Amino acid sequence: MKVLITGAHGKVGRATTQAMIDAGHEVVTTDLDRPSYERKPEGAPRYIMADLTDAGAAYALVKGVDAVVHVAAIPEPTGHAPHVVFHNNLMATFNILEAAVSFGVKRFVFISSETVPGFFFPERDFLPEYAPVDEEHPIHPQDPYALAKHFGEQLMDAAVARSDIQCISIRPSWVQFEGNYENNLGPQIRDSSVLSAGLWSYVDVYDLADAIVLAAESDLPGHEVFYIASPDNAGGHDFAEVLTKYYGDKIQLRALDRADASGISTAKAQKMLGWQPKRSWRDYLDAEGRELKA
Repeated sequence: MKVLITGAHGKVGRATTQAMIDAGHEVVTTDLDRPSYERKPEGAPRYIMADLTDAGAAYALVKGVDAVVHVAAIPEPTGHAPHVVFHNNLMATFNILEAAVSFGVKRFVFISSETVPGFFFPERDFLPEYAPVDEEHPIHPQDPYALAKHFGEQLMDAAVARSDIQCISIRPSWVQFEGNYENNLGPQIRDSSVLSAGLWSYVDVYDLADAIVLAAESDLPGHEVFYIASPDNAGGHDFAEVLTKYYGDKIQLRALDRADASGISTAKAQKMLGWQPKRSWRDYLDAEGRELKA
């Protein structure tokens, strides 16, 4: 299968590119970095620089591929003006999806976000209604990032309604890799009172890449949305205990499949995609959240 991966030079894009190659797929990559005109390393995928907010660039990329994995986006709303975040993320998704529909691409994987329900970057704070959060949780985004991702998922609904394309939206939790585990999760591991909107949830980038490969290879009809998160929480805390300790009865506690459960449920992805996470923060950090020494 020939797969186009957008945003290929970010942490998720890089891991996904390698996972696709390892799975035996032909890969074409794109991002905003200037291409190199030096000899490419053996096995390196083709790279094309493109700004996907330009419809012509999107159409030029998509022709001839079997699947699109759309990772490219400004990754959160705080480092750019709101209109920049919203325009970039929504129009890039619109253009690349329009091109995919026009060229009869069979499968489109959209990297959405755990922020879609709205309680990550709100101007007026609110909490999840229940935990672990799943795909049925109500959606009330306020910020330009979550709103654009929510609209992106709606674009997937519209695409499958008017064409034969099959779409999967992936909502990753906070993505970690070997270079940022200690900085990001260390404080939560040492102290459960260091809170996050994701309720101590995270995901390893290589587990996420595995899920994306499964999504691209899937023959699920229509449009499905999946959360992807590690099954445990950062720190291995007793989830029911810390949820009650820090949130009282403000967040309804639902059934857990393990004591140290994540604040996000991935039961749907495990059942429908066959995704099985293999990695944990414990593979990178000790019990105090410090990097393991070789």
